[in-house]
Amino acid sequence: MSQEPFRRATVKYQDQIAGYVSETAVGYQFTYDPAYLRAGHPISISLPLREEPYESRELFSFFRGLLPEGWYLAIVSATAKIDAQDTFGILLATTSDTIGAVTVHKVEG
Repeated sequence: MSQEPFRRATVKYQDQIAGYVSETAVGYQFTYDPAYLRAGHPISISLPLREEPYESRELFSFFRGLLPEGWYLAIVSATAKIDAQDTFGILLATTSDTIGAVTVHKVEG
């Protein structure tokens, strides 16, 4: 991968921290926040509540579904100066203010 390794983001459901998504040495990981597990709802049917982290070689389909596509992806990629193939970078740049209940916020540092 050509982008900075091991970026992280906080995932919120209706402005409450639901969990964390990050790059790993072999792909991606999503982990629900322990407090959210006690009282929350799954952010997706494909990511049911559980303590164990989810791991995938590719960005989880739920998060890919939040990404822009086609001509809009080309505009976002050019404007943000992010390679259109950098799905995690596009996720971090475009999903902090979505029309849905789930938002993704880059963790700095």
